[in-house]
Amino acid sequence: MDFAAPRRLISVQQSSEVLPSFSAAIGAHRASDTSEARGFENLFVEHYPRLVKTLQRLLGDPGQSEELAAETFCRLYKRWPVEEGENPAGWLYKTALNLGLDTLRANTRRSRREERVGKEALRNQQLRGPRQDLLAEEQRQRVRNVIARLRPIQGQVLLMSGGGFSGKEIAGLLGMTPDALYMLLARAKAQFEKKYIELYGRER
Repeated sequence: MDFAAPRRLISVQQSSEVLPSFSAAIGAHRASDTSEARGFENLFVEHYPRLVKTLQRLLGDPGQSEELAAETFCRLYKRWPVEEGENPAGWLYKTALNLGLDTLRANTRRSRREERVGKEALRNQQLRGPRQDLLAEEQRQRVRNVIARLRPIQGQVLLMSGGGFSGKEIAGLLGMTPDALYMLLARAKAQFEKKYIELYGRER
């Protein structure tokens, strides 16, 4: 079971198109405190593309993923600079994934309503596209439905683990020891499997 492959990621050079007022604010801030503004810009350049990619694996929607990543950085910027000892990158991923999980739950509820309304019409509509693509999309939607039912921290570690983050990176971003992460990830996987079987049964 895997998530949808990212279809399009905004580049760092395109960031001003997503955050025009945000970029202007950074420019104004730079005039008063160059080091603080540069630190925030460096954080944006380093983490924005990966944050969008992680959210897209969760939501399957590039536009929503970019909007939530931008919203997360805007929230961080309002409280910038952070206090000494605080982990801004960890705050970014926790906040973004919580926003993503809230959006996923809202999307899931909307999809259920639309499915009930359109089920009869779909029965009478000729299916388009390869059957394998349809099955793959159905599988990705099932994964998202299960993720939406997990505890937020469980969804976070599963998404980051499946998104190419190393155990060391995840532990650092979430502020936990590697041993604690190992236990959390094991429990999250077990809970995911349990929920999946409850909803869809065992795969043959």
